[in-house]
Amino acid sequence: MRIATLQIAPKLGDVEGNIRRANELLKSGKGVSIGEQDLGIGIGVEILKPELLVLPEMALTGYNFPSLEAVKPFLEPVGKGPSAAWAREAAQRLHCKVCVGYPEIETEATTGETKYYNSLVVVDEKGEVIHNYRKSFLYYTDESWASEGDVKRGFSELTFPSRNGQGIGSTMEDADASNTTRHAAEKRVATSFGICMDINPYKFEAPYTAWEFANRVLDSKSQLVVLSMAWLTLLSREELEDLKGQPEMDTFNYWLQRFWPLIEKKMQHAQNADGLDLEGDGKSGSAKPTHKDEKQVVIVFANRAGEEPAADDEKPPARYAGTSAVIAVTQRARGEMDGSGVNAVEAIDEGRDFDVKILCWDLLGAGEEGICFADTTADPKMVFELRKKSRGE
Repeated sequence: MRIATLQIAPKLGDVEGNIRRANELLKSGKGVSIGEQDLGIGIGVEILKPELLVLPEMALTGYNFPSLEAVKPFLEPVGKGPSAAWAREAAQRLHCKVCVGYPEIETEATTGETKYYNSLVVVDEKGEVIHNYRKSFLYYTDESWASEGDVKRGFSELTFPSRNGQGIGSTMEDADASNTTRHAAEKRVATSFGICMDINPYKFEAPYTAWEFANRVLDSKSQLVVLSMAWLTLLSREELEDLKGQPEMDTFNYWLQRFWPLIEKKMQHAQNADGLDLEGDGKSGSAKPTHKDEKQVVIVFANRAGEEPAADDEKPPARYAGTSAVIAVTQRARGEMDGSGVNAVEAIDEGRDFDVKILCWDLLGAGEEGICFADTTADPKMVFELRKKSRGE
């Protein structure tokens, strides 16, 4: 799959300005480099041609609203409002699915009751809303105005054009004549959606090892995880500037930790997000794939950058960690890893019969704005291999 995120530093309440900035970044926001040398030029999404574009949490409104009254002018019904309009235009122009975080208002038709949510809208290539997810685990900033969403809305099956002419989840035998062409041209990807705090323990009160979100990813047999985020950093403005475009690795490592069940529990899905058959039945792929037999869950961390004013005099400014990334956790039967070009990450082996690698195709800096891009069929930029500790370590 070709996946892009747009890491932007929106200004609180400046919707028009944030939309202009998003459009600017989409035109030339992907820096070009050779090795570690930045060439000082950028390319846009028209050249990258992503199948999926993910924006941060409340990307076009800003996030750190201190109260319901403050966020009210920016609330949108599902599919209506500036965020949805921008998503529709971008999706149709770029011929890809677009996910945008926004503040939602819903009024119940029968009771007239109004509720507010921190939401993520998903728009398809035709500009139609195909999914709307509401943040389930609220951060203290959300609690000042938003209601909890239903975790059951955190799963959907997305349909993408197939790059190899094979459809996911269907065979010629079980497709009737009228659907054969459509199935052959599509891949269906089981997708879990989350917004920022969703990957943390509930209210920070549940046990750290409850792994609520990661376990739902496994239980739903998701092949793809989409996370729209406004993740904060504890670093000062000066410390962020000192990073000089480098990622905030404490944040990145914490995100990986929150998906520990994908490392220690066996994945049960039959296909990867790129459409490769893992069952070896000879119908939709090779009977015995080589490196392609890895089971893999692709995770998209779409965070924002920048700083917003403090919500009140007793709180510091909201400073964001950036560090957007596209990674995958991969599993392969023990002994089949090739071991080439990897960085070892120590892990305690608890009897797993499979080896694990973490692939990373792109990783943005903490303070930069731009496009994070991955083609998951290409070689990743970084590979981390988890290995068993030897005695004495």
